[in-house]
Amino acid sequence: MLDVRRLVLLRELSIRGTVAAVAEAVNLTPSAVSQQLGVLEREAGVQLVRRVGRRLQLTPQAEVLVAAAGEVLDVLERAQSSVESTLTNVQGRIRVAVFQSAALALMPTALRTMAIEHPDVRVEMVQREPETALNETWARDFDMVIAEQYPAHAAPRFPGLDQRVLTTDAVRLALPPTETSLHPLTDDDPAVALVDAAEMPWVMEPRGAASRHFAEQTCRRAGFEPDVRYETADLQAQIRLIESGNAVGLMPDLVWAGRSTSCRLLELPDPARRTIFTAQRMSGTDSPAVTALRAALEDAAAAQR
Repeated sequence: MLDVRRLVLLRELSIRGTVAAVAEAVNLTPSAVSQQLGVLEREAGVQLVRRVGRRLQLTPQAEVLVAAAGEVLDVLERAQSSVESTLTNVQGRIRVAVFQSAALALMPTALRTMAIEHPDVRVEMVQREPETALNETWARDFDMVIAEQYPAHAAPRFPGLDQRVLTTDAVRLALPPTETSLHPLTDDDPAVALVDAAEMPWVMEPRGAASRHFAEQTCRRAGFEPDVRYETADLQAQIRLIESGNAVGLMPDLVWAGRSTSCRLLELPDPARRTIFTAQRMSGTDSPAVTALRAALEDAAAAQR
C-alpha cells in the first residue's frame, strides 16, 4: 500500500521543482524529504525521479502517482467539507490570498461580517500578486484567492479551480491636480489628455503584472511609449506620486473606496473595466466556512458598487 503522505511529497516535488523548495513548503529538512521519496520509490517498485543536470525530473510512472495524489487530496478535502457541514455552527480556518486594492476595499468589510456572523471561523489573509496566488491556491497553499483580470489579458487558469466574478470596476487615467502638476494637463477630452500625458513621467506596477501590461498597451495604442519613471506594486504610493504632481497613471476605481482624492480621473478613449473574482478548489466548494467568506465578499463588493 502506498503511503499518502509520501505521495503528497512527490506531488509537491512536481509543483515546486526542487527538494529544497518542497522541504520549505512542508517544514521538513531536505534530507528527510529525499529519504521519504526514496521509501516511496521502493514501495512503488519503479524509478520515480532521475537527475537531469542539477534538477530532478519525474518519470512517467511518477506522473501517474502525482495525478493519483491530487485525486486523493480532493477526496479528503471533500470529506472534510462534508464533516463540517454536519456541524451546527460554521467553524474552521481559511487561508486567503488577496491583491492590494481588494485587501483595502473588500476584505475589511468581509472580515467584519465573518467576525459577527461566524466567530468560530479563523480567516488568515496574505497579500499576493494574483498570478502567483492562483497557482498557490491550486497547489493548496491557500483555500481561496481574490484575483483580477484586465481587458485582453486573461488571468491564468488552473484545472480544478472554481472561479466566480465578484465585481468589475473602471480603469481611468489619473492626472495630478492642475495646481500641483509639473506639466499641467488641462484638457478633459480623454483622447487628448492621454496623448498629452505622454510628456509626463508615468508610475506603474513592476513588469509582469497584468496592470503593467494593460497600461503599456493602452499607451502604445494611443501612439506613444510611456516614460515609466516610477515602479511600485504599492497602489497607495502610486496615488501619492500622482496627487503630488510627479506622475500620471492608470488607476482602477476600487482604489478610491473609502477615500477621497485630488486626482483628476478621466475615462479612457476606449473605456475599460477590470474584473475581480474569487477562485477556490472545486473539491472545497462545499466547505461551509469558505462558502460563508465568499458570500461576505460578494456582499462587500455589492456595497462598493
